[in-house]
Amino acid sequence: MTWLFSYFDCCASMSTPSDLQSNSHLDKPKVYNPPSCKFTFWLVLCAMILLGTNMRGPIVALGSIKPVVEAALNISGTQIGWLGAVPMLTFAVGALISPAIGKRFGIENTLIVMIVMLTFGMVLRVVVPTWIGFLSGTVILTLAIGFANTLAAPVIKERTPNNIPLITGLFSLTMTVTAGIVAGVVLPLSERVGWQWALGGWSFLGIFAIAIWIFLRIRLGSSSNQAVAPVEQGPSKISVWRTAFAWQIAVFMGIQSLLYYTVASFLPAILSSKGMSEIQAGQMASVFQFMAPVAIITLTWLVNRGRPIQALAVLAAVFNVIGILGLSYTSTDWAWLWSALMGAGCSAIFTLSMMLFSLRTYTTNQASELSGMAQFVGYIIAFFGPLGTGWLNEATDNWDLPLLIILILMILNVGIAWLVSRPVMVDGKKI
Repeated sequence: MTWLFSYFDCCASMSTPSDLQSNSHLDKPKVYNPPSCKFTFWLVLCAMILLGTNMRGPIVALGSIKPVVEAALNISGTQIGWLGAVPMLTFAVGALISPAIGKRFGIENTLIVMIVMLTFGMVLRVVVPTWIGFLSGTVILTLAIGFANTLAAPVIKERTPNNIPLITGLFSLTMTVTAGIVAGVVLPLSERVGWQWALGGWSFLGIFAIAIWIFLRIRLGSSSNQAVAPVEQGPSKISVWRTAFAWQIAVFMGIQSLLYYTVASFLPAILSSKGMSEIQAGQMASVFQFMAPVAIITLTWLVNRGRPIQALAVLAAVFNVIGILGLSYTSTDWAWLWSALMGAGCSAIFTLSMMLFSLRTYTTNQASELSGMAQFVGYIIAFFGPLGTGWLNEATDNWDLPLLIILILMILNVGIAWLVSRPVMVDGKKI
């Protein structure tokens, strides 16, 4: 992998200021003209949008086409279950190791290699139609997504510090919308062109993303070569593992992810157990997913308008409390409302957390380290949501106990939302 990083460094060196000196055969030296702020904004925005199109589709596509893949590969339900569990574990691993690798080789270089891996993983799953091939491809692409999850925030902070909420919101929106499109079309598409093309054909988005990130790297240089923030802006060396804020945002994001993956896995089953038809229960799952764009657009607009982040964070957490409370203790007549509230709450908290990685740190390295630590802890917490809920449901033969535990966690997250969204930096200093 090291040779790939070295290659991108060689390509980009043609456009860095230190190398654009006068040639021996010219009388006048070349003058380096850095890209304008507007050019940088649009380039980063396009790069983040193309990155976002690749980061959720390969995961949700499997859920929509699961029976087809199970039959085509002749694998068991347990093996399919492992495919569903792999993303959270690899997300956590990627989040843990990506800050150090990004700092060593440059964030843009690392992201380019990860997009290549992501695209390769999507192709591998379909060109090697066996259990081992599909599992290997899933591990590779989800590990790459784990890196991208973490390194997106520091890129936004470094390149567009004055537009962090806007670009973060559009990045999160792109992931959500693309996931919804893929989930909706992959099954009918498989009936027309076959499951392999339906799953692997999305790799063309990865090719576009690779191209624009290479262009960004060559045009803007590497963030690892940027100047370090001045000392007066705040301490540049902080161990995020030892700060209260980092642990608060990690738990805040983790509890949200636990609810998201649990509801995504079991909402139709819970509603069916309450007497709702399977078709209607499936529609409630769609309501849960399609509330995400509404929540992300609204949150981004409100933050850009200067609305207090603390109030928005608490409101999003309260949405989750009301949603899980209604799902647990009311009839299915209001299921659409509870599903919508949980969908909005989860999406708003995820997007807000991504913003805080950049807004509450002093340097790009800190944003990377905070993002990595919070997402590592968060995805470890989230892993036990579907696992524990399924086990408790099987042990008690009902949904009462797992839903009660989730409700308690959501109430706890309201308090954490208030703490994590206070106007303080990662080291606890007030803004």
